[in-house]
Amino acid sequence: MKAGLILLGALVLAALAAPLAAAALGHDPFLPDLFNRFAPPSVEHPLGTDELGRDVLLRLLHGARVSLAVGLAAALAATVIGTTAGLLAAWKGGWMDAALMRLADGMLALPALPLLVILAALDPAAIGLPRGEALSDMIRIAGLLALFGWVGVARLVRAGALSVLARDFVRAARAMGVGEARILRRHVLPELATPIAIATALAVGGAVLAESTLSFLGLGIAPPAPSWGNMLANAQELAFQAPLVALWPGLAILLAVLGCNLVADAISRQRR
Repeated sequence: MKAGLILLGALVLAALAAPLAAAALGHDPFLPDLFNRFAPPSVEHPLGTDELGRDVLLRLLHGARVSLAVGLAAALAATVIGTTAGLLAAWKGGWMDAALMRLADGMLALPALPLLVILAALDPAAIGLPRGEALSDMIRIAGLLALFGWVGVARLVRAGALSVLARDFVRAARAMGVGEARILRRHVLPELATPIAIATALAVGGAVLAESTLSFLGLGIAPPAPSWGNMLANAQELAFQAPLVALWPGLAILLAVLGCNLVADAISRQRR
């Protein structure tokens, strides 16, 4: 787990330090400098510049703020929705269980990526969000990813909750008059903490990858706000002319997803 946490911690600290890095280097990551296009790595530009003369390192750090924030927000939202739905299905049973699980089955049957592309292409104003703002794009993409990401968590939580609710100590608690809400809070949720943590860690990596895919397709975070996905999109035609411009955001995505997978794997091993 240490390797994954160190990796993710380094990415988060780098993202938080983006304004400090911009002040230290004295560059504006959003301001083009056409006289300094494709500058090689140097003291002034540690990772060089892109096709518009902007500092790649600073844009990478600001892109980390966007990509990691969207990934974390989408994963947490999906976890909260999925945990709530799974607990309700296991606790209430009957028509509630049937309705929630049939909804989950229907969501699983849908082609997620094509639907994400279609929904991401809709006008943000249609859902009351302003056009062309980074925060608006982040909220929209995080919401879409959470909409499709809660199903796996819900099914996982439902299965675990049904197992816990059938145990003797839960029956004893009910016989003693303990309320259902207290049973869920004090007995069921702690038993499910590990699988929920694993699912959340994997969901963060998946959301970072999905946001990067949508941004790469031009349907996610709109320029000039940087994200790792739109940095890759801008560099795709320059792979042979300036390969490093494409290398760095791709490497950042790889490290973020790898860190999440390492954390999830370590939690799983500890559970055993």
